[in-house]
Amino acid sequence: MKRLFKVALVAVGMLFVGSYAQAQSKIGHINFNALIDQMPETKTIKTQLDAYQKQFVDQYTTMTQEFQTKGQAYEAGKATMTDAIRTSKETELQDLQKRIGDFQNDARAKVEAKSNELTKPLFTKARAAISQVAKEKGYTYVLDSSQIDLIVSPDGDDLLAPTKLKLGLK
Repeated sequence: MKRLFKVALVAVGMLFVGSYAQAQSKIGHINFNALIDQMPETKTIKTQLDAYQKQFVDQYTTMTQEFQTKGQAYEAGKATMTDAIRTSKETELQDLQKRIGDFQNDARAKVEAKSNELTKPLFTKARAAISQVAKEKGYTYVLDSSQIDLIVSPDGDDLLAPTKLKLGLK
């Protein structure tokens, strides 16, 4: 949200500054997410991430099944248990539930880190292509239209088509 606000603030500021220095500044826009989605590397990265994430999903499923089994066994035998055994089983279930929660948080962080690691070269490649196209066409600023809503965006200022051409995409 802060990033969106900053981008919007910069865009508004550039519009005001642009009216004073119209001959010096040229502003373009591109839907960065659409560009990334059309790059062939995206499919490979998604496949790798899905395989990586599946490891965690399988382990999580095993842990939740164990929790459910132990919980059902506890409920079935709860009436015949002594207070000490009941307390011990409840503690065991609480510990298992905490481990499942910790595992889930850890897995989420690892998948996010792996995603960042795999997508960084792709984003770098896309940004380099956008930068080259902007330089060739004389744009001083290029806004990411997937991050902000552009109220006015003339077709001539959309850099998606020339950037796709630069990257060899159809």
